[in-house]
Amino acid sequence: MSEIKVNSIKGVGASAAAITVNNTDGTCTANITNNLSNRNLIINGAMQVAQRGTSVTNISTEAYHTLDRFNLFTENSAGRLTMSQVADVHDGFAKALKLECTTADTSIASNETLGIQQKIEGQNLQSIQKGSSDAKQLNLSFYVKGNANATYTCELRDIDNNRINTQTFNVTSSWTKVSLTFAADTTGTFDDDNANSLQITWWLHAGSDYTSGTFATNTWATRVNANRVNSSSTSFFDSTSRTFFMTGVQLEVGSVATDFEHRSFGQELALCQRYFERVVLNASEIYLMGTNQFNSGSQIQRGLKTTMRATPTVTLDAATFAYYAIQGSGSNGSASFTPVSYSKTNIGFQMGSTGASTSWWVNKAATGYADATAEL
Repeated sequence: MSEIKVNSIKGVGASAAAITVNNTDGTCTANITNNLSNRNLIINGAMQVAQRGTSVTNISTEAYHTLDRFNLFTENSAGRLTMSQVADVHDGFAKALKLECTTADTSIASNETLGIQQKIEGQNLQSIQKGSSDAKQLNLSFYVKGNANATYTCELRDIDNNRINTQTFNVTSSWTKVSLTFAADTTGTFDDDNANSLQITWWLHAGSDYTSGTFATNTWATRVNANRVNSSSTSFFDSTSRTFFMTGVQLEVGSVATDFEHRSFGQELALCQRYFERVVLNASEIYLMGTNQFNSGSQIQRGLKTTMRATPTVTLDAATFAYYAIQGSGSNGSASFTPVSYSKTNIGFQMGSTGASTSWWVNKAATGYADATAEL
């Protein structure tokens, strides 16, 4: 019987071994590039889901404006932008996030910011083993392009322990895959709960409050605002011709950027609806109640499609929920449904209204929607 005894197997010209062998028990560890499931800690990385809408213009405030799970924040800047979900087919992707500068801001105040964020629950991060002697590296990969060359800063922020790790990345006018490996951190564990523990930020614009310190590449340290953004980073607001596209975002344990984990649209939508669901309302979901229930008015009852992260905030769109009704005597009437939230849980909600007689019932569809929000 013949055998080969090795410590590792490494490709010609490779900087890391493809397979490493434990000399004690004979087990091995392999860096395998394939479509293994449940690797990607990012939700909606292929930019498929945009429940709130596909485009918002003249953005000046922080919000989840379009694409689910990708928060856009901007503070104290006169710059304005449009955020969109766009069709852009390449490398197995059909959609992308697009930012367009519509109002430039070249006089940058010290406290200005602009960036894109995704926030991750602590209970989804335990495999990283952060804060232990066995802490793992993380690899963040994504595809980017813009109207011209640019350099931006990417930050991992440990919310639970107030620590950061930052690196820069480059953008060209063609789609480029960026792969950033972040060092393991043996200081500070992630809380095992449903709160925000890890925040990934792509910094696109920052004033001196964030750029004037010492920028340390790929080093975990206590968060100091002045150290968060590289002073040589490009300002997205430097010109109204500036654009930024991103898709294929993946965060995984290890030092290797494996193939992007493509989930079905249904899977991705369900993951997004843990944090936000736009609920379209219709006549079958409005019921007229008795005189002692919900202030003698109507009630909307709605179960949510998935259990949300926490009890949501439920709001209605600005449009009046108008409907027609028939009185008990048979005569036709109409009323406006002006709802007030009465109760809600992470699986559903009720809303009541005082806008209709208790002897009426609905015979025409209501219009509008409700937003259930449990974002981090």
